[in-house]
Amino acid sequence: MEATWRGYSADGPSPAQALRRGLAADVRAALLAARERTLALADDWQAALGRSWPGVPYAAERNPPLWELGHLAWFQEYWIARNRQRALGTRCDPAHARAPSLLPRADQWYDSSRVAHRTRWELALPDAAGTRDYLARTLERTLALLSDLPPDAGDDALYFYRLVTLHELMHAEAFQYMAEGLGLAVRAPAVPDVDEAVELAVPAQSFRLGPEQGGFAFDNELQPQALEVDAFRIDAQPLSWARYLPFVEAGGYEDLAWWSEEGRRWLAAQRVRFPLYLRWGPSGWEQAAGGRWQRLRLQQAAQHLSAHEAEAWCRWAGRRLPTEPEWECAARHQPGFLWGQAWEWTASVFAPHPGFAPHPYRDYSAPWFGTRRVLRGACQATSAFLAHACYRNFFEPHRRDVYAGLRSCALP
Repeated sequence: MEATWRGYSADGPSPAQALRRGLAADVRAALLAARERTLALADDWQAALGRSWPGVPYAAERNPPLWELGHLAWFQEYWIARNRQRALGTRCDPAHARAPSLLPRADQWYDSSRVAHRTRWELALPDAAGTRDYLARTLERTLALLSDLPPDAGDDALYFYRLVTLHELMHAEAFQYMAEGLGLAVRAPAVPDVDEAVELAVPAQSFRLGPEQGGFAFDNELQPQALEVDAFRIDAQPLSWARYLPFVEAGGYEDLAWWSEEGRRWLAAQRVRFPLYLRWGPSGWEQAAGGRWQRLRLQQAAQHLSAHEAEAWCRWAGRRLPTEPEWECAARHQPGFLWGQAWEWTASVFAPHPGFAPHPYRDYSAPWFGTRRVLRGACQATSAFLAHACYRNFFEPHRRDVYAGLRSCALP
């Protein structure tokens, strides 16, 4: 299974560049690594829950695990084997008539655009063996079609193979934080430590936001745009618990002066007084991991923080969150800027860049503009094939189940 990674600088790790800009052989390698990880996680879930593993309780932040696995197979089949226009890449008409699925009721079960989230717990889905069979058969067809492409196939021909690979890797990360939310003893990479002694001075500069021409890009990363960035100072690495917890100990969750109006409403509704998965125990701060409590390492990158908590800490510390352009500018052009230890909330609302045009997977970006907050970076559960300095992650600001933390900037 693909190794975990952390602490990247420059334009992202080579696996992400190889998948986005490489040849068919590079895409095949990433596709196989993604499936290896998916099946390993499915094994872990089944070992942790036994026969009851399909029946996890409902929550707005998760999917039933069998539905999640079947959705991966469906998504891959829908956009590749059943897609008569896959060779057109982003020019594919998403509404064209498709070939039938290998699984007769697959569209009724697994189409996330049409199957309401709450109803996924009520579907008569195939069992674990049937779901794995669907995964295997759709992958076999995908690999056969990929093998039929010339070795130097271009970006249009490879577009959907890259998309389904990245989609599967996103869901693998979701499997990790869903397991943590359920308290399952599922193998997970360790949270990295951070060294916070350094603050970087980023000079004012002209900066091009977005990926280079050519290769794969998500629709929300386009169109690249030239920006002027004022000088700013930013942490070289994300925030650790050693820096965050004094805010908690000083009564930061009780003092509403540090919280935004939206943050106060969230705080009142949740009755939150500690970060998620943390408690004060006999030996000090403890963290829930793998279904048990253990002593917290204070140099770990702080995670499972909402955007409201990140902003409140910044106000208490006399600092601020970086904007999305500031984060990308530093990640791509500032020596000493290290990322990959945690997803990092930014001050930017998820919005389209000027000239935005949706790609064929219409529901990836456009439905969420204006309602989510942008996170940048990556975390210990993020695949190296997914991590890229231009990648825009986005979640609702109240979410704490994801591996989200922050880094801060000095106030002017």
